[in-house]
Amino acid sequence: MSESMQAVVCHGPNDYALEEVPVPEAGPGSALVQVEAVGICASDLKCYHGAAKFWGDEDRPPYVERGVIPGHEFVGTVVSLDDEAAEKWGVAVGDRVLSEQIVPCWECRYCRRGEYWMCAPHAVYGFKHRTHGAMASYMVFPREAIVHRISKHLPAHHAAFAEPLSCALHAVERADIHFDDVVAVAGCGPIGMGMVLGAAAKSPRHIIALDVFDGKLEVAKLCGADVTVNVGRDDPLEVVAELTEGYGVDVYLEGSGHASAVAQGLRLLRKLGTYVEYGVFGSDVSVDWSVISDDKELDVRGAHLGPHCWPAAVAMLESGTVPMDRICTHQLPLADFKQGFDLVADSTSSIKVSLLPG
Repeated sequence: MSESMQAVVCHGPNDYALEEVPVPEAGPGSALVQVEAVGICASDLKCYHGAAKFWGDEDRPPYVERGVIPGHEFVGTVVSLDDEAAEKWGVAVGDRVLSEQIVPCWECRYCRRGEYWMCAPHAVYGFKHRTHGAMASYMVFPREAIVHRISKHLPAHHAAFAEPLSCALHAVERADIHFDDVVAVAGCGPIGMGMVLGAAAKSPRHIIALDVFDGKLEVAKLCGADVTVNVGRDDPLEVVAELTEGYGVDVYLEGSGHASAVAQGLRLLRKLGTYVEYGVFGSDVSVDWSVISDDKELDVRGAHLGPHCWPAAVAMLESGTVPMDRICTHQLPLADFKQGFDLVADSTSSIKVSLLPG
């Protein structure tokens, strides 16, 4: 194995570069993994463009650290690990593996309570020096990581979709969907597609997919949506009113990260409905909070990462029932990472864009 590798390195907003860096070394209880594929997340894009959520502003400190290799949705093959790591994770050299996107500290208040996805230090791969990400030939899974195996029969870029799918499934669990519910999913990107898949597994009365691109809405149908609305052309309120006798949807899942989708959700929900927010926003969002309280008494729930949903996501992908060829639209070599970011930003032709370090 060479002592150096190619990696994308984040030096600041709009300042990412492909560089030759040392191959990382796995310490005690850790594993060295050769990266097969890494997806570009909408949060990666917002970090790349300098969103305050990542780089801070007058109200918050920066989250991301400069000089870090990005990438938190990935799959790879174990190259080396010690006995401690092998026993802890149940993996061996040659296994294809995933690691949950957060590496918990296991010491803070949240970790001690089992709420590891809210870990206070919050070291997500690709944002902190403690947890360099997967836009590189090799990466290290630290000893605190949560690791899962996945089939070698899946294309690598399909296997890496376990990360956004687990996130979407967690949002669906937060929604507490029932058989007679009418569910609306805002945004048919990777998270939205996963939300449709997860909602379909709950067998509600209707799943309504909302987007501005007809091509994405067609894929949402393959994922389980029985009603689709192009919100750039048609009024979703009219469609929802007809389906619900004018009451509104029972559950609204927001996965687009667009500010307009928030107010849209408040309009579409019935009284006593449930709003689940998963989207990551590039700027602050303002709405009329009296709709949440005085008008409708809504349950508003956040969803973050994919705790306890990775085994289900892996099983769903391994089942072969997910239209992954339609969801994973673009695969590029690592050197073309800027083109990959541009494709995610454009979104007219892409759903999931992946880099293949190779």
